[in-house]
Amino acid sequence: MRKLITPILAVAMAISVVSCSVEEKKQKEEKVMYSEDPHSFSKPNEAVVKHLSLDISLDFDTKIINGVALYKIERKTADSIVFDVKGLTINKVFLNYGKATTFEIKKGDINGDALVIKIDESTTEVGIDYTTGKGALALQWLALEQTGGKETPYLFTQGQAILTRTWIPCQDSPGIRISYDAKVKVPVGMMAVMSADNGQEKNATGEYTFDMDIPIPCYLIALAVGDIEFKAIGPRTGVYCEPYLLEESAYEFGDMERMLTVTEEMYGPYPWGRYDVIVLPPSFPFGGMENPKLTFATPTIIAGDRSLTALIAHEMAHSWSGNLVTNATWSHIWVNEGFTVYLEQRIMEEMYGREYSEMLASLSLQEVMEEIEEMGQDNPDTRLEIDLAGRNPDDGFSGVPYNKGYLMLRKMEETYGRELFDEFLKGYFKTYQFKSITTQLFEEYLADSLFSQSDIKFNTDEWIHKPGMPASVSVIESDKFLNVEVVMYEFVKGIDASEIETKDWSTHEWLHFITNLPNDLTRAQMSNLDDVFNLTKSSNSEILSAWLIYSVANNYEVAFESAEQFLINVGRRKFLTPLYKKLIETDENHPGLAASIYAKARSNYHAVSYETLDKLFEKQ
Repeated sequence: MRKLITPILAVAMAISVVSCSVEEKKQKEEKVMYSEDPHSFSKPNEAVVKHLSLDISLDFDTKIINGVALYKIERKTADSIVFDVKGLTINKVFLNYGKATTFEIKKGDINGDALVIKIDESTTEVGIDYTTGKGALALQWLALEQTGGKETPYLFTQGQAILTRTWIPCQDSPGIRISYDAKVKVPVGMMAVMSADNGQEKNATGEYTFDMDIPIPCYLIALAVGDIEFKAIGPRTGVYCEPYLLEESAYEFGDMERMLTVTEEMYGPYPWGRYDVIVLPPSFPFGGMENPKLTFATPTIIAGDRSLTALIAHEMAHSWSGNLVTNATWSHIWVNEGFTVYLEQRIMEEMYGREYSEMLASLSLQEVMEEIEEMGQDNPDTRLEIDLAGRNPDDGFSGVPYNKGYLMLRKMEETYGRELFDEFLKGYFKTYQFKSITTQLFEEYLADSLFSQSDIKFNTDEWIHKPGMPASVSVIESDKFLNVEVVMYEFVKGIDASEIETKDWSTHEWLHFITNLPNDLTRAQMSNLDDVFNLTKSSNSEILSAWLIYSVANNYEVAFESAEQFLINVGRRKFLTPLYKKLIETDENHPGLAASIYAKARSNYHAVSYETLDKLFEKQ
């Protein structure tokens, strides 16, 4: 006989179910925010930071930052709170309103050290008085001759992946988000800007204040200081840079306001207020860094014809994928980058048409297929979710999370239709906004949303958890590239370069042409191309880089001086690594040249670049 449920019991059971549901949701949210991170010593499930008040002064003579980091914290169960530090001198620590406490630095590993500070039940604030060490990896101090304008010294930071701990003691995990405010003292005549609300002109005191009221991971806390000026582009957009490049940069980014509006129309309101870009000196190691409110960008994207602004679309897309919804640890980096490349492609399609964006898509496919081939089809690092425990998280920053991640999302769009897939994306960004998530949480949300709305099956396992590229990858064809291939075939067969019609070619068409040239071109053919199109002296960094790599591979010595100057004057790792690799591979043609150039150039590079290149030369 079935037992009857009384009304009181029914209510009690309902309350119990609701309580369980709320508790499960709470536990799920805790898991989302504070996944175990092999690259951080912090224990956020015991004690976690919530807000940073930073007060620092910069000494350009000693290349040292002195300051105090005052944190508001939330204590859960611990009698101590743990911070990540690397190379910092901790002068003293204190609790609420200057209350004394003790601390210990526990020596760590490649991740740095653990700063363990004693707290008690009443602790709501922890203050750390500290000094950066010489050679702090996040910081690049540039003498005036190393800058673009060559008139004023410069400093910029690069926090991703785990370098913020080298200039600020912090809980340096992408799964931990904090708001911050800052006071920064710099030499008079310089301007400071941060990934926060910024002023738009120098002041007379050298003291600048900043506020970022939206919680962000510590790797997105960024600072740049130098001879910096600002020019508005639109109501919410503008560019900062050294004065010599200001007008050119403003022209190059002229479509930025429209780009922002286009992205909002597809994926929802831009949540960060302003979107500005700062063009840094040439030593900046990346194309761009998506620091919220202020993207850091390389001057190598200033081509004079707005042909390289896909990079701005990429960094802007990070405002949704990466900054709004963030990978919980670096093993899930594809959550940041795969979504961002997908959004970048969609932005470029809306801005310049499908024919244009398909060239970018074709290049992405070509690049990742070549990279997977080089890494090995069975290499576990060709999966989307990878194991980075015990390794430098930079090892995860290959083209795989970017382009394989993009190609998976593209395949989903093709499988379920753009309308349904866009609704999924908007729901995803809204559901997980200002949160950090794992691959597993993404898969759960995917099953509950997009997959539940269709009977069509999609095999995420072959993309996320299996190495190599799935056979189901999209076929991407570009009519423009097919035309380039016809022209290339005609040139290889003997027509003069002056007969090639390239007047309307984009940068992407040139890249497709150069990177697909056969390896057996004659010296006369290379000279012919160079004489007609001035490739060895190209002002477009993407075209020049591709041509220099091809020239080194084919021992076209006319380009070697240009290659040396390029390697000395440019710090972008994307360009440096393949060109040095090619010089090393062909060392018998020019013994010792790679090492000789590197000896001259290394001091101009940021640590992100020279650490990668040091490993490259160690393998020789």
